[in-house]
Amino acid sequence: MSDDQERVRDAVQRYAAVHGAVQEAADGFVAMTTALLDDAGINYVSVTGRAKTVASFAGKAARTGPDGTPLYDDPFEQITDKVGVRVVTYLRDDVTAVADLLSDQLSVLDDRDLGRETARQGRFGYASRHLLVAIDRIKGAPAQYEGLKGFSASVQVRTILQHAWAEFEHDIRYKGTIPEEHVSDLDRRFTLAAGLLELADREFSEIRHRLQATMGGHALPADDSDPRISAADLASFLGGQFTDAGWSRTDHYAWISGLLLELGITSLEELAGLLQSIDAPAINARMGYRYPAGAVRRLDDALLAVFGSRYLGLHGNAHREASLRARLDKLRAG
Repeated sequence: MSDDQERVRDAVQRYAAVHGAVQEAADGFVAMTTALLDDAGINYVSVTGRAKTVASFAGKAARTGPDGTPLYDDPFEQITDKVGVRVVTYLRDDVTAVADLLSDQLSVLDDRDLGRETARQGRFGYASRHLLVAIDRIKGAPAQYEGLKGFSASVQVRTILQHAWAEFEHDIRYKGTIPEEHVSDLDRRFTLAAGLLELADREFSEIRHRLQATMGGHALPADDSDPRISAADLASFLGGQFTDAGWSRTDHYAWISGLLLELGITSLEELAGLLQSIDAPAINARMGYRYPAGAVRRLDDALLAVFGSRYLGLHGNAHREASLRARLDKLRAG
């Protein structure tokens, strides 16, 4: 056995021995990423993750360059995507929001915008934001994520259209046999599809921007059997109230509507009157957002500023009292 083969074998054995711990770390990074997105009120489609399989690690560890030399001198340490997380969003603006949030809350060891790199080459193709993140040594992490210290995660962030293209392209190229005479035509078609999807992404973003500019003045018929402000009405109202904020997840509008009900706020008129009494720019300054907080997060902070400890004590906030208390301290420190 050559030295290179022995190096790969040893790395694979080390990885197989810790694979269970890596899987636990992958689950932890998914949970933490989801919690960060939810807390920030950023809209997303899904958050998924995985630990690299031992077979996949072995294949990557054995890779060589064009000259036949190994790509990795120390595969166990140099292969950084042992933990992988994927965040799928609706729009490109949300991809940036997710990346900014992760940069604010975690230590970013590497950040590559592969879509931008492809565009600089004058081509259409694979588009995804890739970040290598770890728990920040200074900021630390909540107690439930302490086990993630010592691990890093490769996080892919892409729109749902970029995700569809990447998954289909991967499935065709790596799971199918393509006759040599069809390769160039297939490449051209994938490039064409990538260009069309980039155009569609832009149009979807423009649709959202147009809707945000006209939101706030339309209410749907009320459901007399439900005292809460409807999620649809609340989304429209907040779009007009916080015009610089991104949309939040549909279920989050319904969730915070329940908190409003606990506070006795059951109409948009009451909510509008309440929000007129706050200094939104001052709240934003005290919170020090380094990412575009979503509309629900902005309302959440406004309610926290107005009601303080009463808001902390709501039944619907029992699961996050500690994080809300930290935010309340920020608001009161200004």
